[in-house]
Amino acid sequence: MMVVVSYDVSTKTLTGRKRLKKVAETCLNFGIRAQYSVFECMVDPAQWEFLKHQLLSIYNPEEDSLRFYYLGANWKRRHEHYGVSKNLKADDTLIL
Repeated sequence: MMVVVSYDVSTKTLTGRKRLKKVAETCLNFGIRAQYSVFECMVDPAQWEFLKHQLLSIYNPEEDSLRFYYLGANWKRRHEHYGVSKNLKADDTLIL
């Protein structure tokens, strides 16, 4: 399923900047960066629960914001993109 994760992490303090880096690194483990603070994640339900738990354990609810958009398995009909894209597509095969 496709889940879009967006975040706004306060960077007013050193700990905020560290949280921002951790959130981005966590998202990179599960998806691709669509925009600066937006990730498209192709995950199964177990992976999604793990990712969500990780992100909720990093962020500070008094200073930060996390948003999750569930596009499901039929996400291609719910997704449009226009303009330049330097990223891979969310469903591209990656070989590491």
